[in-house]
Parts: sequence; C-alpha cells; structure tokens
Amino acid sequence: MNTRVLIASAFAAAIAAPALLSAQKPVPPPTAFKTEKCYGIARAGKNDCASTGNNSCGGTSKRDGDKKAWIFVPEGYCERIVGGSKTAQ
Repeated sequence: MNTRVLIASAFAAAIAAPALLSAQKPVPPPTAFKTEKCYGIARAGKNDCASTGNNSCGGTSKRDGDKKAWIFVPEGYCERIVGGSKTAQ
C-alpha cells in the first residue's frame, strides 16, 4: 500500500473527526410529564393499585386487564389504549 495514501487518509480522518462529533445534537434532559390513572390495562401483578377488591395494593392483581386495577400512563394516552378506561368498572 502506498504510504502517501495512508498518511493522507490518517490526516483527513484526524481533521474530519472533531467536525463530525460536534455536529451531533446533545441529548435533551428528561422532562417531567403529567400522568393519569388508566384502568383495565395492567398485566397480572404489574398494577400500581386498584380502586376496590382484594388487589388494593400495587402488584397484587391476579389477572390481566382487571377493570378495577390501574397503572399510571402519560396524560392523554389512556383513551388510545385498547381496553383502557379513566374510570373503574
């Protein structure tokens, strides 16, 4: 391999690397978002709490999609989820 080409490639990489790295956008800081209770979508044992019944504590739901158990979701998402409801049934 030609040493002239090797040296030129190394020089080009050394000059281009800082320019490429500075072009990346910084990761934005995490933002706080509002939450709402969404009933009927929690998996068994993964609920945050429940309105009534024998699974009133977090993580005690015995079945998937319990209509009384809820989890926190970002505000405005509950209506978009199949089976989700803002009220206990």
